[in-house]
Amino acid sequence: MTSSYESLHDSYVPNKGRPTSCVMIVVALGCLTVLGVLLAIAVLERPKAPEGHEILPQDSEPGWGNYNQCSIVLVESIPQYVTYKDNVTFGIPLENAWKTLISLAKEQVDVASFYWTLTGEDINVNSSSDRPGREILEQFEALPSRNVSVRVVTSIPSVTENSTDLKILKQKGVQVRKVNFGRLTKGVLHSKFWIVDRKHVFIGSANMDWRALTQVKELGVIVYNCSSLAKDLQKIFKSYWVMGEPNSSLPQRWPSEYETAINKHHPLVVKADNISSRLYLTGSPPSFCPPSRTQDLEAILSMISGAHHYVDVAVMEYFPTTRFGRPRRYWPVIDDAIRTAAFEQKVKIRMLISCGLDSDPSMMPFLQSLASMDSPEHHISVQIKLYIVPVGNQSNIPYSRVNHNKYMVTDKAAYIGTSNWAGDYFSTTAGVALVISQHSPPSVWETEALQGQLRGVFERDWHSQFAVDLAHLGYDPDCAMSTWQQPLTSV
Repeated sequence: MTSSYESLHDSYVPNKGRPTSCVMIVVALGCLTVLGVLLAIAVLERPKAPEGHEILPQDSEPGWGNYNQCSIVLVESIPQYVTYKDNVTFGIPLENAWKTLISLAKEQVDVASFYWTLTGEDINVNSSSDRPGREILEQFEALPSRNVSVRVVTSIPSVTENSTDLKILKQKGVQVRKVNFGRLTKGVLHSKFWIVDRKHVFIGSANMDWRALTQVKELGVIVYNCSSLAKDLQKIFKSYWVMGEPNSSLPQRWPSEYETAINKHHPLVVKADNISSRLYLTGSPPSFCPPSRTQDLEAILSMISGAHHYVDVAVMEYFPTTRFGRPRRYWPVIDDAIRTAAFEQKVKIRMLISCGLDSDPSMMPFLQSLASMDSPEHHISVQIKLYIVPVGNQSNIPYSRVNHNKYMVTDKAAYIGTSNWAGDYFSTTAGVALVISQHSPPSVWETEALQGQLRGVFERDWHSQFAVDLAHLGYDPDCAMSTWQQPLTSV
C-alpha cells in the first residue's frame, strides 16, 4: 500500500496526455501556496510607521506606505519699530506668506477668520501701515477674475460690524457666510486658517486684519503641497460653511464625511529630506468635533503631560476661568496640568504672556499664583514673563501693539493654534491648531525643523528687551497689568 504522499506524487505522471483530476487539484494548491508566500513578502517589505502611528498613502498615489511630501514653514509678523539683536530666529514674514498663497491659487481658496479689516477706514484710522492689508484685499478681489473660487466664513457676533471688506469681496464674486456662533454655541468663530487648492494650508493667530501684518505680533504655520492635511482641514471648514446657512442647527452627531483618519492616535507621517514629522489637526468646541477629531484642549493637556524636560508657552491671554459667560466660572483644567507637570514630573515651565494697553489686569493674580510655585531648592521651575510691545507713536491704532501668539513647544512636540488659554475658547468658541512632532539630525534641527525653529523664536522673545519677569514688573504705560497692586510680602 502506497502512502498518500506517494499517491499525490504519482498523480503528476501524465496519463494519455491529460492531467488527472488529482493533478489539477495539486496545481491549484501549489498556486495558492506561491500566492501566500508573495503576499507575506509584500507585508514584510511594507514600510513600517513608528509604534503607535500609521503611514497614510498619498491621495493621488494609492498604495502602501507612500509618504506625504509636505513642506512646513514657520511664519510670523513683527510689529513696526520692534527690533531684535542679530543672529536670532525669525519666521517668514506673514505678508510675504499670504501673498505667496494667493499667487499659487489656481482653483479654490477657503478662508476662516474671526473678522476682516484690511483697510484703516474700517476702524477710522488713517495710517500708512495699512498698505500691506490693502494689497492683500486687492489680490483677494482679483481671484474670481482668475477663475479662482473664493469662500469666506466669519463670525456672528464680530468685533467689526463696520467692515467694508466683505461687501467689496461679495461684489467681486466671493462667497461669504457669517456663522452665528452666538446662537449655536454662545461663542464666536475664532479660527484663522486658509486652504488653497486643497493642498496648501495656513493656520495661525492672525485674523484678516491689516494690523496683523504691521502692528500686531503674530505667529502661524504654512504647510505646502500636503493634500491629506488640507482635505482634513476642509472638513472643519465645511462644518462652518454648513452652519452658516439660515436656520442651521448643530447635529446630534456629525455625518461620516466629517470624520477624520488623522488625529492624536493616528497622525499624518511626513518625510522630507532629513526630517520626519507627524502632524494632526485639532478642533473646538466639542459640539463641532466628530468623535475621531482630537479636541484642542485634549491636545494641549496631552502635550503638557507628555513633556519630559520643558514646556514653553506663548499666549496672549491666560485665565484659569471662563471669560465671557456670566457668571464667570473657575476653570483650572490647563492650570492644574501645568502645576502637575512642574511638581510631579519636574518639567521646566516657561510662559510668555502678552501685556498691552487693552490687557485685562485681573489676569495678574492667576499668573502670580502660578509663578509662586517656582522653587529651585525643590527642583520646581515655573517662570512667567510679560511680553510688552512698545506703543510709541502708534497709540491712535486701537487693539494693536500686542503679542497675539498662541503656541506651545515642548521637548516632544509643537502646537500652533488660534485660541487664547481660557475656558470659553475650548467649550463654546471655534478654534483649530496644528500639532507637530519631529525628528531630525541635530545639524538641521534649529534651521530646518519647525519644532526647532519655534523653540528658537521662543528663546528670542524670552531673552529680548520686551520680556519682563513678573517679579521685576514696575509701572509701564504700555502694559495695563503693571497697574495691578502687588501683593504684600508675608511676614
